[in-house]
Amino acid sequence: MNTMRDIVILFSSFLCLCFSLALIKIFHRLWWSPVRLQYLMGLQGIKGPSYRFIHGNNQEMLSIKKEAMAKPMLGLSHDIYHKVQPHIHLWTNLYGKNFIQWYGPQAQFIITEPELIKEILNDRDGVYPKTEINAHYKKKIFGDGLGTSKGEKWVKMRKLANHAFHAESLKGMIPAMVASMEPMLEKWKNHEGKEIEVFEEFRLLTSEIISRTAFGSSYLEGKNIFEMLKKLTFLVSKNVYKLSFPGIDKLIKSEDQIELEKLEKDIRHSIIQIIKKREEKAMEEDQKDSFGNDFLGILLKAHHDANEKQRISVDNVVDECKTFYFAGQETSNTLLTWAVFLLAVHTDWQEEARKEVVSLFGQQIPTPDGITKLKIMSMIINETLRLYPPVIGILRKVEKGVKLGKLILPPNMLLYMSNLAIHHDPKIWGEDVHLFKPERFSEGIAKATKNNIAAYFPFGIGPRTCVGFNFSFTEAKIALAMILQRYSFTLSPTYIHSPSQLITLRPQHGLQVMLHSV
Repeated sequence: MNTMRDIVILFSSFLCLCFSLALIKIFHRLWWSPVRLQYLMGLQGIKGPSYRFIHGNNQEMLSIKKEAMAKPMLGLSHDIYHKVQPHIHLWTNLYGKNFIQWYGPQAQFIITEPELIKEILNDRDGVYPKTEINAHYKKKIFGDGLGTSKGEKWVKMRKLANHAFHAESLKGMIPAMVASMEPMLEKWKNHEGKEIEVFEEFRLLTSEIISRTAFGSSYLEGKNIFEMLKKLTFLVSKNVYKLSFPGIDKLIKSEDQIELEKLEKDIRHSIIQIIKKREEKAMEEDQKDSFGNDFLGILLKAHHDANEKQRISVDNVVDECKTFYFAGQETSNTLLTWAVFLLAVHTDWQEEARKEVVSLFGQQIPTPDGITKLKIMSMIINETLRLYPPVIGILRKVEKGVKLGKLILPPNMLLYMSNLAIHHDPKIWGEDVHLFKPERFSEGIAKATKNNIAAYFPFGIGPRTCVGFNFSFTEAKIALAMILQRYSFTLSPTYIHSPSQLITLRPQHGLQVMLHSV
């Protein structure tokens, strides 16, 4: 009897010890570590909003953003920083160019100082790897593709992507881009003299272009994937400020989590079907080692590589397809939308661009050589990317304790660099920073930024610069050139100016323009 009682007491003591250790661990993570870090960063002159138990500043950030998005901007101002990133705008004014905010118990160092950003993104010592806020949500969209992977895997996948989108390959994609434009422009004939909503038009167009050029298919074949990615984007954005607790999240799943998991599985299944179709085609044509020269073909060739060290898994193929289906469509869509918005508002520049297009091509299809000569168009696109960059911030992580400038940063701290803040900084661009002035780029980016590479980075800088940058830039040039050959456009009276972030920067209520033939 005594023995049994001793066992019960011993077991109870053990449970109490485990419970006490768990409480200490939770207390350490959710209170002691954040408060200590906030104090240590304060000693280095880095301030920020106070850490709040468990939630950090999530509720404050969400509240500030909701308030900013509840009402449209007055007029058609391009001064959008305070609306799109209102918490960063507010807190940089209160605490300085660089400050600490809290994503739950996770410290986020917000950086809007170009020299520090350049040091991080160049990352010569490999101490600032890629990471994501709420990575488990965003991986539903990107998987572990080029945008999120790191180390040797990233190096391998980057080489494949560089091969798929190098200059010569890009030139070969131009006919497919042109062919994708024709049906849209033909359909627009029915809207002459009327209003047309172009954000959705460009979504379909850019979906078609990435389908043709990267996957050798069409929008219709990948339609389900694009529609599911669209739903995923909404759900991920909706949950971006929601804290996750790995153990609890697996036991108790929200409706959004259940929907996200279903969409993820369905997207994977759809991409696997496209992969199988390409493999079967190669088998039928008795060309087992030839899967095509587009991005999907290059991925499949690597998947079937005889060298096991060079081979990539089918999961790698799926994740890269997800990344490029999303990124190849989404960034180009928003770039085109904001370029048309700016040209609809600034019709003098629209006319200048049209004159350049007509002088080079007349009414003929744009040629690869002619596209490279579109100087005014390049200026317009660069200024569009400055004022309305598709991606408005870049996230990295401190791998190990490191010195950044004069600061000592602890391991595992998140680093968030707002290119929107940099692009709208009057100290860098002058007092006319919020004006649309493509002439800033008349002598190139280096001259416009006074050789400060961290003053302008719509697609990143350093080794992880977006591999699709030239693809997107060329696509925008072709689309705008072909539109300007046939149509002029002005902003519709129904348009409401309200830029918002839904992964990328987009018009909250779409973009309505009045279309006229030229």
